[in-house]
This record gives sequence, C-alpha cells and structure tokens, in this order.
Amino acid sequence: MMPADNHTFFAPVIYILTGIPGTEESHVWISIPFCLMYIVTLFGNSLLLFIILTEQSLHEPMYLFVSMLAAVDLLLSTTAVPKMLAVFWFGAGEISFAACLTQMFFIHVSFMAESAYTGILLAMVFDRYVAICDLLRYTSILSKSVIGKIGLAVVTRSFSIIFPVIFMVKQLKFCRTNHLPHTYHEHMAIARLACDDITVNFWYGIFVAILAIGLDAVLIAVSHGLILRAVFQLPSKDARCKALRTCGSHICVILMFYTPVFFLIFAHRFGHITRGYILILLPNLYVLIPPMLNPVVYGVTTKEIQKQVINVFYRWCRRSSLLS
Repeated sequence: MMPADNHTFFAPVIYILTGIPGTEESHVWISIPFCLMYIVTLFGNSLLLFIILTEQSLHEPMYLFVSMLAAVDLLLSTTAVPKMLAVFWFGAGEISFAACLTQMFFIHVSFMAESAYTGILLAMVFDRYVAICDLLRYTSILSKSVIGKIGLAVVTRSFSIIFPVIFMVKQLKFCRTNHLPHTYHEHMAIARLACDDITVNFWYGIFVAILAIGLDAVLIAVSHGLILRAVFQLPSKDARCKALRTCGSHICVILMFYTPVFFLIFAHRFGHITRGYILILLPNLYVLIPPMLNPVVYGVTTKEIQKQVINVFYRWCRRSSLLS
C-alpha cells in the first residue's frame, strides 16, 4: 500500500459482489426466474448438443454451427449465473481478484463469441447463402475443414479482442471500495472502482462494440438482404418457405441478442434519468435470455431438430415404461 495524491492505492485481493443495489429485500424473488431460466438454458442447450452430436443426419454445416452456438450459450450462462444465484441466496459475493478476472474474461469472450451471435451467426448466414445461392458447391465450400477454421477464427477473434481488457484492468490502481454493485464481474463495473483515468478502458469498450457488434450487424443485414433476394427467385414454393423459415430463426436469435445490448447502451447513455438498479439488471438479460431462448427457437423452427427431439423423448418414455 502506498499513499499518493491523498489516495491509498492497493492491490485488490478480494472483491465482494453485492447483487442489485436497491433490491436487496427482493433478491430471493429475483433469483427464482433467474434460476428457472438457467435450468431451461442448461437443459435446452445440452439436449441440442446431444441431438446434433449423436444424430448422424444432423452432421451438416448448419447444425454444426448451431451446436457451436449452444456450446457458447452454456459457457456464457454457466460462467455468470451460478455465482449470481449464490449472491442472491446466500450473500456469498466474495471472490478473489484472480477469479474475478477469470470470470470477466470468460464472460466477455463468450459474449464476443456470442458476437459469435454475430460471429457464429454470420457463419450460419453464410451457410444459408451458399445453400440457397450455390447449392451444387455447398459441400465443397463448407467442408468440415472450413467449418473447423471458422470456429477457430471465432475463438481467436474473441480471445484477441478481450485479452487486452484483462491487461488494462490489471494495470489500474484501486483506492476505493472493493464492493462491486453487480451480480458478476463486468469490465467497466470494475474499472469504475479505480482511481486512475479510465478513458482508455471506456473508448476501447466503444471500439470493441463497433468492431465486433456493429460491423458484424451490418454484414448480417447485407447477407440477409442477399439471401432474401435469392429466396424470392427460387422456383419452388416449398424451397422458399424453408429458406424463409431458416432466415426467420436467425433474425429471432439476432434480435434476442441485440435488444438487451441496445437497451443497456441507451440506459448508460441516459444514466442520469435511469434508476441505478436498472443499469445492473439489464446486463443480466444478455447472459440469461438469449442462451435460454436460442434452443427453443431452433427447436421450434427447424423441423429436422424438432423431429429428433421428439424421437429422443419417445425413446426415453418407452424406456421408462419398460423399466417400470
């Protein structure tokens, strides 16, 4: 510890998550929907992964990209939600600085790979574009090798963008409280506890948002425009309906991802007129809602997945009846 400029700087050892300020008496009630959403997330994404990986007929590019998305959903929610529930139920918000950085890293990497909601979804849009516009070369363009490289590129991009955030946080000098008014460790929430100038942190966050979210959003919008143009040129009505159904599921997932993010951006922009607990509550939406709803969307809108889900439940019910 060393004094400087009337501040006592210290290297943080323990952080204490306090949950959602102003709602302490309602933490148990808030935790109930959060817990239910997490259970649905675990069950839905695990089932989706199991079906895609075990069913040979689903080993196609589209479904492999869906399995990547399910894996990212599980990582994102599992990194954040268990600790969140521990804070709500037991007040167990203590976490070491190293564990704090680890959680922050995996949450942001998952979020960027949920910019695999843009990264993976962009790959999925490309998959649909090739399937519709160049079907004869579909298997050669999207070979397993290419799919693996796309997955590796998504992970590499996420790691490369988020690693500097960890470095920037480690360089900060802290002199304020170690009580973090949040349910998990988020970059700017930690940076605001520092006594250093955090302008670089702020603008790097803006840069990441523009690069990883805004650019991908533009690419996805352009790709869907090209797909829709190609769809309406298809001679078969059934082919048009199938293509539109697939695009519809993509658009639903994209909206589920971007809606909480844009609400959060506007809430921070107009923070002076926004209640403090809303600024804390909103970030929880993008670690809970998209991972919960993605398997539902793909299970309902994709007939092949829907059929395999029904088969799994049929076999499970039949086995249970035989055992009883």
